[in-house]
Amino acid sequence: SVLTVACEQTEVLLFDPISSKHIKTLSEAHEDCVNNIRFLDNRLFATCSDDTTIALWDLRKLNTKVCTLHGHTSWVKNIEYDTNTRLLVTSGFDGNVIIWDTNRCTEDGCPHKKFFHTRFLMRMRLTPDCSKMLISTSSGYLLILHDLDLNKSLEVGSYPILRARRTTSNSDTTSTGSSGSRAAGSPCQQNDSGALFEKHTSRPSQREGGSPRNSLEVLTPEVPGERDRGNCITSLQLHPKGWATLLRCSSNTDDQEWTCVYEFQEGAPVRPVSPRCSLRLTHCIEEANVGRGYIKELCFSPDGRMISSPHGYGIRLLGFDTQCSELVDCLPKEASPLQEIRSLYSHNDVVLTTKFSPTHCQIASGCLSGRVSLYQPKF
Repeated sequence: SVLTVACEQTEVLLFDPISSKHIKTLSEAHEDCVNNIRFLDNRLFATCSDDTTIALWDLRKLNTKVCTLHGHTSWVKNIEYDTNTRLLVTSGFDGNVIIWDTNRCTEDGCPHKKFFHTRFLMRMRLTPDCSKMLISTSSGYLLILHDLDLNKSLEVGSYPILRARRTTSNSDTTSTGSSGSRAAGSPCQQNDSGALFEKHTSRPSQREGGSPRNSLEVLTPEVPGERDRGNCITSLQLHPKGWATLLRCSSNTDDQEWTCVYEFQEGAPVRPVSPRCSLRLTHCIEEANVGRGYIKELCFSPDGRMISSPHGYGIRLLGFDTQCSELVDCLPKEASPLQEIRSLYSHNDVVLTTKFSPTHCQIASGCLSGRVSLYQPKF
């Protein structure tokens, strides 16, 4: 019922998505750029900022924040929410993933703990069932925490590291290639996967007959044309049914951009203590590479049949085939190109973000100069 927009200059804008009318501007929502907004329910939402804080807001009383959360030491870029435990999960360029207990929120904030740390962190997402956490890095690695337990504190030595692997269309091999890259706002990169995190050696607790909780797997997703050059994973989204992950990757020289879809392949573990969740590249398409250095956020449609991707001064609607079939109904044997369903251009600057409405047949996009556009089909 509300479209919220995170803006560069400390503002949050609220619109009525049906009438397109501007409802309100939170002119000083933060002290620096606002990066992300996440609704926790139909009235409460959270914002995060380059001022290192997260703020909670109530739609019924927007004149003041519910509270401000302090814990990060650098730009906060991502907010996730586990509706089962009511735990807020945030990540930032300090490399930290922090858990906030919104069940015990006061005007002074919420109890919190550092859940995970990795160098070069870009984006963090939870699968729809909150059973896995995926983290993308500016050095080309994708980290997966399996059998996720957000209530368990991940201190040094509390989770096992599975072997780093490079995923390909046909097989998995040990990752040995260079993966250095650069991204806007990210720290200097290194090529060694061991530099992403400290070594953890102690054996984790394990449920009887099951795999260990919070097992970490390190992957280097294959990107077309980048087999020997490395890449930066700037945007990370998940299929609404948890079938696949959607990545926006740029080359380490910033001269190419790709949108890639990877299927989750759930299989029987080699050993009970080593869960496997390989990624297989199923679809990809090269992007316009306009607006170098800026991160472009893409998204799945609510039913997972379409992808909306920033493309220059507009957006492209992409499908797994020309009929917009379900991914499971058109899985190719080898990586295939995403099909362009339609292109929409209404901006005069580089489009940085796009989002489908979860309830209406509508798409929103926002560009670098601050313009927000709403699209809906005419019947």
